[in-house]
Amino acid sequence: METVVYRARRILTMNPARPEVGHVAVRAGRIVAAGDAHETGVGRDGVRLDERFAGHVLLPGFVEGHAHAMEGVLWRHPYCGGFERTDPAGRRWPGARTRAQVVERLREAEAGLADPGAPLLGWGLDPLHVDGARLSRHDLDAVSRTRPVAVLHASLHIVNANTAALERAGLLRAGVDHPGIPLGDDGLPAGELRGPDAYTPLLTLIGVGRDALAGDADGLRAYGRLAVRTGVTTATDLVNAMSDTDLATMLAVTGEPAFPLRLVPAIRGNGRPVEDLIALAARVRERSTDALRLGAIKLVADGSIQGFTARLREPGYHDGSPQGLWYLAPEWMQGVYDAAMREGLQVHTHTNGDQATELAIDCTERALRRHPWPEHRFVLQHCQLADRAQLRRMARLGLCANFFSNHHFYWGDSHHARTVGPERAERMNPCRSAGELGVPWTIHSDAPVTPLGPLHVAWCAVNRLTASGRRLGEHERIPVADALHAITLGAAFTLKLDGELGSIECGKRADFAVLEDDPLAVPPERL
Repeated sequence: METVVYRARRILTMNPARPEVGHVAVRAGRIVAAGDAHETGVGRDGVRLDERFAGHVLLPGFVEGHAHAMEGVLWRHPYCGGFERTDPAGRRWPGARTRAQVVERLREAEAGLADPGAPLLGWGLDPLHVDGARLSRHDLDAVSRTRPVAVLHASLHIVNANTAALERAGLLRAGVDHPGIPLGDDGLPAGELRGPDAYTPLLTLIGVGRDALAGDADGLRAYGRLAVRTGVTTATDLVNAMSDTDLATMLAVTGEPAFPLRLVPAIRGNGRPVEDLIALAARVRERSTDALRLGAIKLVADGSIQGFTARLREPGYHDGSPQGLWYLAPEWMQGVYDAAMREGLQVHTHTNGDQATELAIDCTERALRRHPWPEHRFVLQHCQLADRAQLRRMARLGLCANFFSNHHFYWGDSHHARTVGPERAERMNPCRSAGELGVPWTIHSDAPVTPLGPLHVAWCAVNRLTASGRRLGEHERIPVADALHAITLGAAFTLKLDGELGSIECGKRADFAVLEDDPLAVPPERL
């Protein structure tokens, strides 16, 4: 079997014993050596030198530890976000920064629908980026008064709907009493549905439910195209229904020779009986392949900070907004943690607010007393407002953190002024503190919430700049080298894949990201 040696201008390995080499030898998809020409066998029989990357810089393939395959599906629907994005075909979509621009984009999409009764779904909306005002059903009635219209927020935690959609879902009536369904002055739902408990029935009834967006075969292929363009070779799908159909589709698509991505889905836990969830995770774990890693569980404890649905400890939201929402019962979450520890199953838990983080830490501590498991590597996803006291507890308990560093750019100005105020905004996503206190950590995009792109995620953690140019938390900035470790070996560790990938060294998978520029040589602001 032939060995191919790739020569590059510079190869950054993430292996502290050999942090930089010039050649890497690959055989049958595995790295057999990383070093100089002699060490990798150049000139020997059965060894072929490949110089296609001689002018480039190689890193381990980037690992996206928190994203969603629906990134590949949502592009079938009009993008309504406030920042420019690029779709799987390479088309750039300008941001929609006013309500009028959002409505006009939806009108253009509505005009192209042949079926007058078919629903229209937009996505990517965030009121903080659109005139700073929340949309009502009357705003979306300007798109259509007869066709159901719904717009999924960028956070994936809120939906706006027009009158026709609310009527089809049976919600346009007096007497609706739900914490996630605010009412207008007329006593009827205003058109904003906060949290999956509120919006999932509506999306399902109008035919665009979350399961329909989760990732069919073409959606998974589109997700792979988006990933490979940004150097991502391993990515999660961190809320997967894991039906028999979903599993069969993922096995088929990831088994295609041209599919460029190793996929790590996590089963959607919320709403399932504990033992059913655990049994499903244990059963599908046995179906794992090289390209599809199964068995992890995802819980969602609270909502989003920018949507004012995250659970915050006192003093709550800086602008006085009401407390956020719990998406699960604490006793149910404890049951999942206990059972997962018992059965050796990893759990990822969405905790945006620090009150949700506190709950997850408490549940972990109790579960470990009952079922000690030093290698559990439960991950708190987002974990944006964890303070140093919480980070110390996380380190002692073996919890990992996956910080949402992109928030500094996309929502940092709003966090500083409105959601959590200057002091807490400056310590959000505390990468430096986590490292100092011994918490294994990484950073992520949460695509489609923000664009898939690990170098941009790293840029956000290194520079902590908002869209207006404000430096948000100088003391939590990290060096470029630490950020590169986070999007390679750091993310692999949180997925329990660090023994296979995340660094360029003998025995590991031959997954590479190929860069034009050297990320350690360019100024940090150009990362």
